[in-house]
Amino acid sequence: MKLHKITPIGLILLFYLTLTTCQAKSHEWISLLPGKYIYGKNFYYILKDNDTLVDLAVKFKVGYKQLLLANPGIDPWVPPPGRRILVPCQVLIPQRFMKFKGIVVNLPEMRLYYFKKNKVFIAPVGIGEKGKLPFSGIYTIVRKKKDPTWYPPPSIRKEEPDLPKIVPPGPDNPMGKYVLYLSRGLFAIHGTNKVYSIGRRSTHGCIRLYPEDIEELFYQVPLGTRVLITYEPYKLAIEGNKIFIQCYPDVENKIKDPLLFIIKKLEKLTVKTGADYHINLLEIQKFLKNPDGLIHKIGNIIKD
Repeated sequence: MKLHKITPIGLILLFYLTLTTCQAKSHEWISLLPGKYIYGKNFYYILKDNDTLVDLAVKFKVGYKQLLLANPGIDPWVPPPGRRILVPCQVLIPQRFMKFKGIVVNLPEMRLYYFKKNKVFIAPVGIGEKGKLPFSGIYTIVRKKKDPTWYPPPSIRKEEPDLPKIVPPGPDNPMGKYVLYLSRGLFAIHGTNKVYSIGRRSTHGCIRLYPEDIEELFYQVPLGTRVLITYEPYKLAIEGNKIFIQCYPDVENKIKDPLLFIIKKLEKLTVKTGADYHINLLEIQKFLKNPDGLIHKIGNIIKD
């Protein structure tokens, strides 16, 4: 057997490719640690000829809008070759999410979390178009179906008269191969035959995932699992004595006073310990004005 010598440059390239591949799998299972709320790592990618952010979102399994937010000013269809972009894989998981045993869907973040024992499965999602978001609250998984048949409701057929009354399983079915049906309304968590729709407002109210993500969930999530659908564009966490924030657009303009919203959240985080804190209001206002989906330090816990 002939052995091939790997040069130092080759080793560096191999390490880089391995690192970016591992980091890109932000949607896979992560072990949770006490007192830790920030997980995953962002990484950089050098744009090549014919790259688009649309294709790269699918390649790296991140949400399309998340990729856009992290790279403001980059044309998603004709990005400049040679330019370095940031692939956002790092997430801040609020303590409130971690306390919930089951699935959490944060609508403005366009991300799903499934907490199981001491691990979490994280995946980007597509959500409802403007005015078509599911209402916030707790649901339950009441039914699971592989290779579903889709029966478009009258409201959708009114918008799309050419739709058939019944869409059988297969490549033309917008629900994909796996569905988790929710206990209220006609809402469901399902796959898709349009992978480019993940990380967009692309549905009539359902939660849409990449095919490999919904397949993982389908076999991991038992019937009766609770699902919390929440609306939190601004997430906070305290690690050690540092305060962090991760901001997304308030897509339905539901937060009337974002700064007050954040301060109230911070008060809830510190009320049990009675700790004082210092935050940079100018920095917070900057992130509220231009949310980028990235994690930023905004203050410190003041220790006696």
